[in-house]
Amino acid sequence: MFVKPKPLRKGDTIGIIAPASPTFDRTDLMRSIQVIKDWGFRCKLGRNVNKKHGYLSGKDWERVEDLNEMFRDKGVRAILCLQGGYGSMRLLPYIDYNSIRKNPKIFIGYSDITALHLAINKLTGLVTFHGPSMVGLAPPYLSKYTKDYLFRALTKKKPIGQIKPSPDDPWVWTITPGKAQGVLVGGNLSLIAASLGTPYEIETRGKILFLEEVDVEPYHFDQMLTQLLLAGKLKEAKGIVIGECVRCVPADFRPGYYSSLSIEDVLVEIVKPLNIPAVYNLPIGHGDHRATLPLGVMATLDAGKGKLIVTETALS
Repeated sequence: MFVKPKPLRKGDTIGIIAPASPTFDRTDLMRSIQVIKDWGFRCKLGRNVNKKHGYLSGKDWERVEDLNEMFRDKGVRAILCLQGGYGSMRLLPYIDYNSIRKNPKIFIGYSDITALHLAINKLTGLVTFHGPSMVGLAPPYLSKYTKDYLFRALTKKKPIGQIKPSPDDPWVWTITPGKAQGVLVGGNLSLIAASLGTPYEIETRGKILFLEEVDVEPYHFDQMLTQLLLAGKLKEAKGIVIGECVRCVPADFRPGYYSSLSIEDVLVEIVKPLNIPAVYNLPIGHGDHRATLPLGVMATLDAGKGKLIVTETALS
């Protein structure tokens, strides 16, 4: 059984941590803080937020110290990650999972933060939220779609319901028709593939698996998806949802010149033969519109109709 955090209310404090990479423009953090305050919440910055250690936002011990302290802090009701990038997986052995179990609260992020979702879900049973990062809240990045799903997921004691198609690209492709029901798991494909063989490896048996990716060529996407296939992770799933795969084209891609398989070709060759209900192109991940998905709650996939519906509340 998963543990559910309490909903956010106006006046609550949101803790900000940077477990992966720093921002390039420091004013992105300032803009995002102002947005959160305008929404009626308070902000508490981790002591090491947005330090720069190469491609990391501080040393490992600094980044994990902020994460652990935010979970221990009774005054913090939710924890929001600055952004993805790289570095979250380096923290997994040093997280105070016992403190997380004792202090369940909203934890939200995506992309590289997938590593933290996998570990926290598996070792503590806490429902976490695959959703926008702190930087994603800053103008001009935040869309109405993204904000609506964020508030629906974090403030309402009811299921968020159907994940609607992107307002800009409402096409959802049915790879394999059929219906499935199961606990929702997943995140960024690169991080999920990297979890295999570790104590934090994703568990997909009987679950609905969602995947998203950004800035990888089709052959690399193929390699990681094949890795999940060979590990049995795709076949064990009840249903598969592939979110947007942003800028996942060959490095030498020119419109009208097809020197490579496409992402859709890869899905036909690897996912379709499994005969598991599967869809592609829901707004989950790095697109302009990003649904917030609770990890560890029940969902239903009607692949024939292109519908993913979160049927269980994620909040206590």
